[in-house]
Parts: sequence; C-alpha cells; structure tokens
Amino acid sequence: MKQHALVLRGIVAALALAGAAVAHAADAPLKATVIHWWTSGGESAAIKQFAQAYDQAGGQWVDNAIAGADQARATAINRIVGGDPPTAAQFNTSKQFHDLIDQGLLNNVDTVAAKENWSGILPESVLNQIKVNGHFYAAPVDIHMQDWFFYSKPAFAKAGIASEPKNFNELFADLDKLKAAGLIPLALGGQPWQEKITFDAIFADMDRNLYMKVYRDHDANAVNSPAFKNVLTTFKRLHNYVDPGSPGRNWNDATALVISGKAGMQIMGDWAKGEFSNANQVAGKDFGCFPGFPNSPYMVAGDAFVFPKTDNPQAVKAQQLLATVMTSPKAQAAFSEKKGSIPIRQDVDTSGFDVCAKEGMAIMKDKSRQLPNPEMLITPDVQGALQDVITNFWNKNQPVDDAQKAFANAIKS
Repeated sequence: MKQHALVLRGIVAALALAGAAVAHAADAPLKATVIHWWTSGGESAAIKQFAQAYDQAGGQWVDNAIAGADQARATAINRIVGGDPPTAAQFNTSKQFHDLIDQGLLNNVDTVAAKENWSGILPESVLNQIKVNGHFYAAPVDIHMQDWFFYSKPAFAKAGIASEPKNFNELFADLDKLKAAGLIPLALGGQPWQEKITFDAIFADMDRNLYMKVYRDHDANAVNSPAFKNVLTTFKRLHNYVDPGSPGRNWNDATALVISGKAGMQIMGDWAKGEFSNANQVAGKDFGCFPGFPNSPYMVAGDAFVFPKTDNPQAVKAQQLLATVMTSPKAQAAFSEKKGSIPIRQDVDTSGFDVCAKEGMAIMKDKSRQLPNPEMLITPDVQGALQDVITNFWNKNQPVDDAQKAFANAIKS
C-alpha cells in the first residue's frame, strides 16, 4: 500500500512537471529561424529592423544570413526538401518559389493577408506573385525599382555636368564628360545578374511596349525586330564606359566607387541607397538619383518571405507573427528607410524617407507607369538562359546578330 502511494505521488509529480513544461513552452518566445541574403552594411541595418520588431512582438528572431542570393535560396530549398525547414526564407517577389507551392512545400498565410487586407493595399504585380490558386504563400516586405541611376554630385561637378540626363543622347554625352575628367564613368559590378538588370534598364527605358512583347508574350518577331537589335546595340555601347576592374565586382563595391567620387554613375536597384545611407551620404546633397528618364516606366521588383510547410503549432504561430510584423506600417517604415526600398503599403509614416524614396512612392501611385520586372513574367529557367545570353554578349566580341538569335532561342525555351 505504501509502495502504491509512493507510485501515485511519483505520477502526480511527473504530471506536474510535464504541465509546467507545457506552460513554459506556451509562454516561451516564438522562435523563428529566418534565412536571408542581406549581408552588406545597408542590408544588415535594414533586416535588424524586422528582427527587433519581431522580438518586441513576443518572438525570438534567429538570424541565418547567407551571402549571395543564389546560395541563400539553395540552402533554403535544400533544408525544406530535406525535412529541416527554416521558419521563413527570403525569395524575390517573382516566380522563384512557385515550384515549392506546386509541390505543397509551403504554408499559406491567408489569415494574415485577410486581416491586413493585402488584396486591397498591394500592387497587382506583387499580388500576382504571392497569391497562387487563391492562397497567399509569401509576405512581401518591400518594393524595389531595379533600374535607378545613382550619381556622385562631386563627380558630376568635376566633369562639368550641370543637370541629370533627360534621354540617351544626353546620357552618353555625360558619360563622355566623366571619362574626359579622368573618372570611371559607369560603375558596374561585372556579374551576370548585374549585367542583366543593366540590360533590362536600357530595354525598359527605350521601349516598354517591346519589353512586354518580349518578356510577357515571348514574341519571336519582337525579338528579331530592328528595334530589339537597337536595344542590344545601345546596351553594349555602355561597355566603353566601365573600368578594367569591373569583372566579378560585387554590386556594393561598385556603389562604393560612386560614394567615394571615383565613379560618376551606377545603374542599380534602389537597395543601393542603403549603402549611401550607411556612409552617411544624403540623397539630393551628396548624391543624386533618377528613375530613368522623364516618364520612364517604374520597374517593380522586391523581396518576399515564404513559410515552409510545418504542422508544428508553435512554428505556424511564428510564421503568422512574422508575416504580420514584417508587413506592419511601423516595421515597413523602419525597414525601408534603411534598405532604400519603398514600403509595400501607402499608410506608413514617410517623414524620414529621402527624396528618392518619396519620388518612387509618388510614381507608384500612377499605375500606368508600373512595369513588372522580367522575373515576374518568365520562369527562373528562362531568366537564367537569358542572363547567360546577355553576359556572353557583354563580355565577348560577339556580333549583335548572333546575340539576337541567341536571345530568341532562349526566350522560347
């Protein structure tokens, strides 16, 4: 009998401990392992805004930064497929993660999207990427425009350039002036993705209708047209203005050349502003920016976080909290100020935004100027094939006719 009583007391004690453990687990912060590729100075400062906001909301952010977008995405996919998924992983706002949706490897965040009215506040080009088969599978965190022109005010002054170029003739004239002044006219990181977005910037500014025929419609006649040949020729003309150190250079190192005044100009996404801010440079004072020429299309791009499939209740709660925090007005404002992007929503405090961001937000209100970036229109495989065509044309002495044929073949693949 005594032994039976001891057993009962042991069971009661064990149950009490188990209950305490459950209660402790319920009270513990919602731990979230987040894979991303934001490792430059400006990017790191930006992602910290999300981490701090998540922790303040009752979570515990576990940062997993991996240098290089391709490497970060590959790591995330390998972990998802291998059964060790992170809580969230960064992808571009594009078709990059649609295969994961098709394979049933992502959780949706429909409840957050409904509560926050994503359908009412997000641009159509963003909605088309994150909402698939009626469900929301990613939380968009920024809107980038990938073909801004950034320039050094001191470099322009040294070269005798009084105003921003309004067309391609003026652009090339200014590049000639920068070259004559002994400066690097165009700071370019010679990596395939950078060469491709430079090409797309030229393409969109030259002929947005042709751009849509090529990327959206896969129109072979458009690719084989004299107009498209002219786009390729104009793009390759820029090669005369980059320095010998361009090949292999990281984008932020190219931005540093403009920050230091060694280079006059860079064509890059507005994430480059994070580097200027990190160097304590002020838009409109130390450097200038213009989103293409007057009335040029505003090429919409961005980043989003997906939420790998899990049935763990705490992990699901963490995913929903992440989606809520990352898209909230306060966190959006804090993040965008550091990142150089503009918020995904209009109801944020923009008092701390620079002149570039304010111009971008004003343009985004005009739907007629919004243009989806190529990765919103084509599959990752086609994007990769076209990137190979462009980088080959840029770096080799390839006839423009051959590049045109290669592009036509790649767009059909």
